[in-house]
Amino acid sequence: MAGATSPAAAANLAGKSGVRVVVIGDPGTGKSSLIVALATEQFPENVPRVMPPTRLPADYFPDRVPITIIDTSSSPEQKPKLIAECQAADAVVLTYACDRPATLERLSSFWLPELRRLQLKAPVIVVGCKLDLRDEQQVSLEQVMAPIMQSFREIETCIECSALRQIQVPEVFYYAQKAVLHPTAPLFDQELQSLKPRCVRALKRIFIICDNDKDGALSDVELNEFQVRCFSAPLQPTEISGVKRVVQEKMPEGVNESGLTLTGFLFLHALFIEKGRLETTWTVLRKFGYDNDIKLRDDLLAMPIKRAPDQTLEMTSVVVEFLRGIFTMFDIDNDGALLPTELEDLFSTAPENPWSSDPYKDCAEKNVLGGLSLEGFLSKWALMTVLDPTNSYANLVYVGYPGEFSSAFTVTRKRRVDRKKQQTQRNVFQCYVFGARGSGKTSLLQSFIGRQPSDALPSNSERFATNSVEMADGTRKTLILREIPEGDVRSLLSDKESLAPCDVAVFVYDSCDEYSWQRARDLLVQVATHGENTGYEVPCLIVAAKDDLDQSSQALQESTRVSQDMGIETPIPISVKLRDLNNIFCRIIHAAQQPHLSIPETEAGKTRRQYRQLLNRSLMVVSVVGLAAYRVYAARKNSSS
Repeated sequence: MAGATSPAAAANLAGKSGVRVVVIGDPGTGKSSLIVALATEQFPENVPRVMPPTRLPADYFPDRVPITIIDTSSSPEQKPKLIAECQAADAVVLTYACDRPATLERLSSFWLPELRRLQLKAPVIVVGCKLDLRDEQQVSLEQVMAPIMQSFREIETCIECSALRQIQVPEVFYYAQKAVLHPTAPLFDQELQSLKPRCVRALKRIFIICDNDKDGALSDVELNEFQVRCFSAPLQPTEISGVKRVVQEKMPEGVNESGLTLTGFLFLHALFIEKGRLETTWTVLRKFGYDNDIKLRDDLLAMPIKRAPDQTLEMTSVVVEFLRGIFTMFDIDNDGALLPTELEDLFSTAPENPWSSDPYKDCAEKNVLGGLSLEGFLSKWALMTVLDPTNSYANLVYVGYPGEFSSAFTVTRKRRVDRKKQQTQRNVFQCYVFGARGSGKTSLLQSFIGRQPSDALPSNSERFATNSVEMADGTRKTLILREIPEGDVRSLLSDKESLAPCDVAVFVYDSCDEYSWQRARDLLVQVATHGENTGYEVPCLIVAAKDDLDQSSQALQESTRVSQDMGIETPIPISVKLRDLNNIFCRIIHAAQQPHLSIPETEAGKTRRQYRQLLNRSLMVVSVVGLAAYRVYAARKNSSS
């Protein structure tokens, strides 16, 4: 497995049409002389204080990417410009003078800390200029730079040069370009001397893709196909044998009777990187669509589907069957649930486990061992598809889904159309849960995923809970509960389209607390008003929580009256403590399935509706009178003729 990068392809896949290199360092360290010597191949007698931008043609180096070199001044009055240039740089060349030890010390005491302060992401090439003036008694470059590189991992490489003697001048900028096109940092941990986790995960995915017979090893034929795909040149049988022999000598488990194992494949790439051949690994990654962050390129994951705010995406039956298949594949102990270790293994070919943090971490039901059922697994995918379709598709691809974006998802009908047709074809419903602090919102979400309210950590941020619900007719629908913190309601409703993705809204109040009901009522009016003003009306339900406690009679009477006045169902009493949920989740989905019902009407909304009805009747009367007058006129005209 070897070969040179196809220059044009490498440049294209790196996403760089040009490389911008900024040269910085103390005054008199040789910055400008270095640039002139590179451009003219001779030492300049008179050098300006700061050179104008210098551009090297695309064919100057093998990667065929043009380089623009920016000289800088380190004078105090030029500091803002220096900072701006550093922040715009693809790579930074930091110079010191080999004959002036004080400039070397300034790397650690000023320049490198300053670059860190600027939060510079670009790789740094440290260059010792005026090599011809270095004292022969001085210690070697490796001895000088080892402690500095240990402290400042952003240093990509170090090199000494002489503009006067034309020693290693082009190499300075070759290494700078290489650090941009083939950076070390995303691939290799210098401190641990090992491949970084994200690099391992990407290479594992590539290995699995190339292992056509899925026997856990790359045969000679598969190795050759991989070589041709990445480097456009086959390997000779002797070369394949040589590669496997190198691996077997250093790592016996890297080769078996079937060919090169994943362990051997990863070892080879670590070996290439240690030997400075980063372009080999980068060529492989870019051929399989990875960018410099070791993620699939955005253009490969672009979402071609246009949709209105009240349309969402749902997974197709093709994707659901694919997910059922990989669930079974990774359920090693066949217990019908994916343990955390099994789930980590499933996502081991993605840059990271997408469900390791909020909102996905604790949003679905788990068994006592932390295992995720098939329904919980599919519900999490449904949630990710609703919240972030591009990320959902990316992770489908990472775990092996072979289809296009358009085959993975279907666009639902607009909710406004559903209301007009008085039915919906959706299989995934999103419910916003409103209520005062302490009303029982979180308990409702926790009960939905089989947990105790005490299991939830205190939080002022949104929570999600998702699960599959069996309906009375035997069908299963996915329900997503989104808890809206009381303090976030104003911000949410400041967005005209905030209710567009919502299928149903639930307003929870503590049935023994009159204030809790008053807040629920106020929130209901706010949401109903927002829906009337924007056209994104949603069915609403009121939930009287903590039904096991002594109820507030005034809250009960008021909530019943308000629900009747607004034209929605009377409050649904539930007790999470007694596990008496009154079939609430089926009732939520049922309300969403009849999108024309349970829509609350405010007093202002009623007035507008009555005005429209009056206006429509007036127009009808006018049209009838007008028609009658026309008939009289027509009859008179006919009789007179």
